Amino acid sequence: MRVTSTFKVVYTSPIILNSHPGTMSELLAEIRKIPPVTRFVCASTIAVTLPVMTKTISAYTMIFVKEFVTKRREFWRIYTSFFLGGSGINFIFDLAMQYRNTAALESYYDGRSADLAWQLLFASASIIVLNIPLGTFVHTRALMVAITYVSGQLSPPGTQASLWGVLTFPVRYFAYALVAIDFVIGGKEAVLSALTGIVVGHLWWWGVWESRVLQELGRAPGWMKALIETPPPPGPAPGASGGSSSRSRRPGAQTTGYNWGSGHRLGNG
Repeated sequence: MRVTSTFKVVYTSPIILNSHPGTMSELLAEIRKIPPVTRFVCASTIAVTLPVMTKTISAYTMIFVKEFVTKRREFWRIYTSFFLGGSGINFIFDLAMQYRNTAALESYYDGRSADLAWQLLFASASIIVLNIPLGTFVHTRALMVAITYVSGQLSPPGTQASLWGVLTFPVRYFAYALVAIDFVIGGKEAVLSALTGIVVGHLWWWGVWESRVLQELGRAPGWMKALIETPPPPGPAPGASGGSSSRSRRPGAQTTGYNWGSGHRLGNG
């Protein structure tokens, strides 16, 4: 996924198959094209939500209840509480938005998906800590808001977001639009949980990307890199002779509103 000068929220399927009748191998090939962290997030949402939608598993076993986690050791609730989506058409909309925003964020990591996965762990832990006093059972929306906030802050200046094809505004404010929607639909409780995503997203962006005071903490350990990232092919890497990023850019478009300086990409020594 490349950075473009516009950003539209389009509710379409994240997997686009060939025009010929698909086979299982073709389907798997299309899935493998999705960036690894985005693939994990979307697959987790489907795996957790569909059994609840079909009433195979009770939603009560998927939500976060602190006493059940700490006293009964039902640790899976930590994981499932971040991927329990809505029902019906809302699930399709939320999944498409989750795919779009996560893929947009992962594109800024330029092949360093392990760093993104590592930072998502810290972001998720922070969301849980902030939501425990609120008694929140599901953290899906807060995580989506955090991802959307960071992606919006890293977007090129002037990038626009289109909400339902009706409202158009700078993409860096799109996370706040999600909070406003939650307030209209869910009221005070929903908006408080979504605001924790804003807080975590801002600290994430500021600490890792803007001030870089958390840059070292945000670098993935070796075992996670080995688990997620594909080793580069042998031979000189593109752009190895200089300190600039090898990621292609749209002519005339800026990738950030701040100066990283030469040779200071995230994750480099």
